Amino acid sequence: MADAAAEAMMVSGAPHSHPHSHHAPPSALAVYERVARMASGNAVVVFSASGCCMCHVVKRLLLGLGVGPTVYELDQMAGAAGGREIQAALAQLLPPGQPPVPVVFVGGRLLGGVEKVMACHINGTLVPLLKQAGALWL
Repeated sequence: MADAAAEAMMVSGAPHSHPHSHHAPPSALAVYERVARMASGNAVVVFSASGCCMCHVVKRLLLGLGVGPTVYELDQMAGAAGGREIQAALAQLLPPGQPPVPVVFVGGRLLGGVEKVMACHINGTLVPLLKQAGALWL
């Protein structure tokens, strides 16, 4: 049976699991569970940092498509340690070498960072994903 960290990452739809997720300490499990709850709270959720230009690009793209995402500005969250912990957990869900923000979830499942969002937009798969999640009605 999977442990709580693996379950939290599966709830979020993360295709990549942290190599040590089966041995994560209880505090790390709580962070992964919090990320999963936050990510499933709306059709589209963006974890961002207020000064990040690529985060701005992703948010503007989504808004331009008519999507009103829930945005968590990790650098402005109450308790800076909480935002840093969430950012560290998100970084573990992404492929190696990806920047830790932005991270986009659609329908509670991890879509990815800016490269994945832009690739989906360019290849025409982003709008169908957004429609399927209930973020677009057109």
